[in-house]
Amino acid sequence: MPEQDDAIAELRRRVRDLEDRLAIMQILATYGPAVDSGSAGPAAQLWTDDGVYDTYPAVLHGRAAIAAMVDGELHQRLIHAGAAHLQGLPHVEVAGDRAVATAYSQLVLRDDTTDSFRIWRTGANRWQFVRTARGWQVTHRVNRQLDGGAEARDLLSAALDEGHAQEGG
Repeated sequence: MPEQDDAIAELRRRVRDLEDRLAIMQILATYGPAVDSGSAGPAAQLWTDDGVYDTYPAVLHGRAAIAAMVDGELHQRLIHAGAAHLQGLPHVEVAGDRAVATAYSQLVLRDDTTDSFRIWRTGANRWQFVRTARGWQVTHRVNRQLDGGAEARDLLSAALDEGHAQEGG
């Protein structure tokens, strides 16, 4: 029954791929609630011990630095005034125990002068992941503002290049 064995192996591969993609999307979905609630520990735990968050001009190295950002004066001021860190639906590529997700992000702030909300920043993000004993974790995140500069566009176009390479093109 080699055909049946091949079909079962293919099904297992597909299920694992779907589980990996779902786990990665869950990390992106966890980031906003973690940072907007001021939960520095859970936010930092999304990264590996030596993970990097590059959000120009700051580059945060390691969980302690990421937690300190969440606990920091600027971030605390934003969330206490009303803030939402939103992640767009990601483009995800999984290759074994490594993965990359590319997504838009927005930081929405409450404007108490008009009792409304406004988009403060919109960025392109490249999240890199590794499968660890604890599951998928972020190794590197780059966030660049969509301000007309080439860096953000380059992050977005890299997702298209990776997807094309995965298709064998």
